[in-house]
Amino acid sequence: MRLSKNNSAVLALVTTALLLSSCSAPAAEPKPQTTTAVSSDDTADESETTTEASFADNVLTLPEYTITITDTKKIAVGQPGNEYGQKPVIAFWYEVTNNSDDTIDPSIAWIGTFTAIQDNDPNAVNELGVGMLPDEQFLDSQLQDIKKGGTVANAAAYELDDETTPVELVASNDLGMTEIGRATFTLQ
Repeated sequence: MRLSKNNSAVLALVTTALLLSSCSAPAAEPKPQTTTAVSSDDTADESETTTEASFADNVLTLPEYTITITDTKKIAVGQPGNEYGQKPVIAFWYEVTNNSDDTIDPSIAWIGTFTAIQDNDPNAVNELGVGMLPDEQFLDSQLQDIKKGGTVANAAAYELDDETTPVELVASNDLGMTEIGRATFTLQ
């Protein structure tokens, strides 16, 4: 696979962000929070934000790109989308639209922006690990460069630590230092 300078830089930034994710930062002003029930049905959040960067109604808007979550589902071990996993997963289907002249791929856009947390530990933040691609139709397109104005669909999954505690999806930028917003997804 050939990486452009922009993709290499984004990949380096994402890697750095993942390494620094355990570092603490000063508490930021609370951001809008929404709750969505996870099932096979589409549901919408009830929150509005009018800033340049926002995450409301399952839509993350940044100057560089927009991510729209189109579906969410809990997938048990052994079921389609989690055939090889050892834990159940929460899966997100989404579309990325490139708003800039730079190329971006759907996987880097998602991983560089979102963190999933399952608050089931009284002493520590429980950040969920990224699972396997939950939808094989995206095997060839998950790292595809998106042209300016173009939109590419993809999916991402996170391994659940339990099947009852809701999952908070936190959107941030600046290598995870500036929270944009969060949405809570209940597991059904």
